[in-house]
Amino acid sequence: MASSLFRSALKGGLHKNYLRKTLSASFNLERILCIHTSSFLNVKGQEINMPSLSPTMTEGNIVKWLKKEGDKISAGDVLCEIQTDKAIMAYETEEEGILAKILVPEDAKEIKVGSLIALMVAEGEDWKSVETPDAQSAAPAILSSQEEEPQESEQTTGGNTPGIELNMPSLSPTMSEGTIIKWHKKPGDKVSAGDVLCDIQTDKAVMSFETEEEGTLAKILKGDDSKDVKVGDLIALMVAEGEDWNDVQVPGKKKTKSSVAKDVQKPKVESKTSSVPTTRYSYDGYSPAVRSLLELYAIDGSKIVGTGKQGKILKGDVLKYVTENNLSIKPPRTVPLPGETPSPKSIAPTTVSRPTKGPGYVDIPLTGMRLTIAKRLTESKTMIPHAYATAESNIDSLLGLRKQLKSAGINVSVNDFIIKAVAIALKKCPLVNCHYVKDQVVLQETSDISIAVATESGLITPIVTNADAKALDEISAEIKELAGRARIGKLQLHEFQGGSFTISNLGMFDISEFSAIINPPQCGILAIGSGRPVIALNGKPETIMTATLSYDSRAISESAASDFLETLQGLLQAPASLLLTSPANKKRASN
Repeated sequence: MASSLFRSALKGGLHKNYLRKTLSASFNLERILCIHTSSFLNVKGQEINMPSLSPTMTEGNIVKWLKKEGDKISAGDVLCEIQTDKAIMAYETEEEGILAKILVPEDAKEIKVGSLIALMVAEGEDWKSVETPDAQSAAPAILSSQEEEPQESEQTTGGNTPGIELNMPSLSPTMSEGTIIKWHKKPGDKVSAGDVLCDIQTDKAVMSFETEEEGTLAKILKGDDSKDVKVGDLIALMVAEGEDWNDVQVPGKKKTKSSVAKDVQKPKVESKTSSVPTTRYSYDGYSPAVRSLLELYAIDGSKIVGTGKQGKILKGDVLKYVTENNLSIKPPRTVPLPGETPSPKSIAPTTVSRPTKGPGYVDIPLTGMRLTIAKRLTESKTMIPHAYATAESNIDSLLGLRKQLKSAGINVSVNDFIIKAVAIALKKCPLVNCHYVKDQVVLQETSDISIAVATESGLITPIVTNADAKALDEISAEIKELAGRARIGKLQLHEFQGGSFTISNLGMFDISEFSAIINPPQCGILAIGSGRPVIALNGKPETIMTATLSYDSRAISESAASDFLETLQGLLQAPASLLLTSPANKKRASN
């Protein structure tokens, strides 16, 4: 009777509370809960993990929660305040939904980056019935002091000398993993504070990992060319000076005694039930609202172009995809009851499509840097309202002046003139020299020009600071030095992050004109084409160069953009003023 009641309840789609009340007449409720999956009775929550809010942050303290359980959350809301290794910072979420459960309370200390701190669910779901993950996946700070903690046994290898752990550092704010390019120290070498241990390829560039520890490098656990090493992973061990580095103890994975006992006592049971081959997609990593829609319409999330930060898929993106493709809600999958075997008719035959022979191809995996560029450019093009303005300049006078300087032993390029002219134009038109941050226009005090440089790993933008205050030959020497180090991945973080305006010059590739994508939070980028000969109205030949300004129309008006291009045009057509450098400017540049 109970079995037929249970079967009819499933087919009829009764509410879970009604199902519990009806079945409790024949079964104990505890037994019923055992034969159901948690996804039937509970809501699966979206994990909120401890973020990395600074380049050197590995752990933090939760100072205060600004949202409580049951509160509605919108994109951009501040969830809590976190004490990093630098300051107290606000943790803003990009998700939408309901805060279901706080796993790490206020004043919790030393929470590792990536640890689970809270759960949220989609709006409309029962946040009180959120499925709580196992304690092993939650942050260590949520363990109750009243409960007896299981004893841990750590399986170690090697010798008996405890080592100092060296973990993969976070060398940029967006770095989550990296590749170890080369070790500069070998086991047995003495290490002092400030020494460079190894070179690491981040999502931005190849950077040096300097240690603050002193001692002897005992063992390298991740060698040269180790790829996709997560931030915080153990990469090497050190010992104190004077200790036997050959006898260092290598830590292993920790296991509780209870889990070891379970591993020994729990026999492996082979499943005799047949599996029904169906098309299923992984919905991990999406917000609760997005995941619910993807499951409801059985959509592969990889087919949807996200418009959120770093290409993140938002609820509106899914609804737009559903509307454009005229999709309808898919019926739920039929799942056999416990103990039942699906009939052969319900098992769809598996078909394997084999590709037809054709021309060969080579898959080139994207580097972390190229993936980051793709995400940032997608975010810029979709989130920033780009506007464009173009100006043409006669650069015959500029080319003549450059020729005179060259005869005097001063070698400067056309690009050096352009950098100086743009920097001066930004000073004369300060409304273009700005950033757009959190719905506010932030004017920049200095003309720091980012120059797009192509490398094997991707595009990078080293910065010429205070370019308006520097002489042409100074700019030329600085650009050569920065571009050279950029191509071998040796730039420091401050040398390519920041800047107030960007120049992208493709003139050397004989590109007459093009438009570039804004590099946020900057509000403008200038695309420079090649000089091309034309016949003027007076019948004489002249060299014309086209410059296209891409600007953020939220921050820069059409009149401000026009003033900037007009000023720039005047400076390029009368370049003698670019040779001048006032003493005040020289002093500011040296500072």
